Amino acid sequence: MSPPQPQPLNDQQLLQIRDELERRLRRMDRSNGNGSNGDVREIDQSAVGRLSRIEALQNQGLTDRLKQRERTQRDEVLQALDRITEGCFGYCLGCQAPILFERLLVFPEARTCSECRNFV
Repeated sequence: MSPPQPQPLNDQQLLQIRDELERRLRRMDRSNGNGSNGDVREIDQSAVGRLSRIEALQNQGLTDRLKQRERTQRDEVLQALDRITEGCFGYCLGCQAPILFERLLVFPEARTCSECRNFV
């Protein structure tokens, strides 16, 4: 039995995915409003011991990378919503075939089908 052939999304599927993207965006915005609003922390240079300063630098680096990842994920969700508005959502950037609805349910900001995901 061959795998299912992807079909273009119908209006109901598109609405379901738009709702999920908007839900994710609201969740991200709420998360960013709870104390992680980009506060820059100064590392206390008078902290006792070199290891404390190293640990503080490592923690700051982890925090910075996490914030960058959150910004990237938010941008991907916004771009997916833009593609829905423009009418080009759900098509692979690599082969231009429709992306499986099941893939989009799990990863709605996907820009490629499963076959092209490692090549584009």
